[in-house]
Amino acid sequence: MYVAVKGGERAIEASWRLLDKARRGDTRFAELSVAQIREQLRLAVARVMTEGSVYDEDLAALAIKQAAGDLVEAIFLLRAYRTTLPRFGYTCALESERMHIERRISATFKDLPGGQLLGATYDYTQRLLDFALLAESDASEDENTTHAVRTPAPHESHEPVPRVVALLDREGLIEQETSSPDAPEPADLSREPLAFPASRATRLQNLARGDEGFLLAMGYATQRGYAHSHPFAGEIRFGSVAVEMELDELGETVEIGDIDITECQMINQFAGSTDVPPTFTQGYGLAFGHSERKAMAMALVDRALRAEELGETLASPTQDVEFMLSHSDNVEASGFVQHLKLPHYVDFQSELELVRRLRAQHAARSEHSASTDSNDPLDEEQAA
Repeated sequence: MYVAVKGGERAIEASWRLLDKARRGDTRFAELSVAQIREQLRLAVARVMTEGSVYDEDLAALAIKQAAGDLVEAIFLLRAYRTTLPRFGYTCALESERMHIERRISATFKDLPGGQLLGATYDYTQRLLDFALLAESDASEDENTTHAVRTPAPHESHEPVPRVVALLDREGLIEQETSSPDAPEPADLSREPLAFPASRATRLQNLARGDEGFLLAMGYATQRGYAHSHPFAGEIRFGSVAVEMELDELGETVEIGDIDITECQMINQFAGSTDVPPTFTQGYGLAFGHSERKAMAMALVDRALRAEELGETLASPTQDVEFMLSHSDNVEASGFVQHLKLPHYVDFQSELELVRRLRAQHAARSEHSASTDSNDPLDEEQAA
């Protein structure tokens, strides 16, 4: 708290009131409802849910409203709320192959079993401002309508669609990723601090919560030669998938709901080794909601971080596990940067006094040096 600021707590409380006023904006305009944010700013909601580690569209929309559109602040709010929630247990691993697909594309195979579904995307728009959106919406619409039951779009696929990598797997051209029966349980990064060395499961958790902008920049760097990576978008799919949980009381697995996710599998070349023939390797990304850019960037970085595992030369920060995982979290990064706004009066005064003393010593040495030079007999003789 700014306890040293004149006015103390009263000044802070006044700041809160000003913040509420600034967030609300001009009262001549209708207040933006949580339902409107949830339904019309769905991509922002998806990002806040993913990096906030909570799948709840209403809470994410509320956080966005409270943060006045600052997504990093909204993510912070959602994470803080998450710490107050009880933990009832863990769900089963998602079966994304059984996803009800709304969008599915591949840059590696034109003709896919199940087909390619373009879905709703900005990929094919002209990036021109649509001034028709400036028109006022129908004032008769009820802003407080409840969330309607979601009905499948006509282009959705409800049949299980195998992943693209399965086509390569038939020929043994891509690495096999199977869990070992004696493998330890993955650490829960939301309850345990990050520690090194970090397993791939831990790295993926970190990247899923990581800042989209940071991952995008580092994923971009891998494509520019800072990880010797030449990726192909094997498959990007978006849709809803069932969430299941094992209930010991019933002795069976039950479906408790479904969530929207975006999944990306990047395919990369691998030269092989004396023990492993040349094959393709993978990078993996997954995010809540419709979050293609985040999932793709995550997959690029995931593959780069596997360099040591695959015997590749570590030549880029993107391949440095500690560097990437320690700096990808926007909540931690924001807190560390913004703490500089807090009072540092004592620290600065001590450094200010030190700089003044050092400058005084420097001036004294310069004056002494100038005085010595002026008394040099050779200088006097030259002057004569």
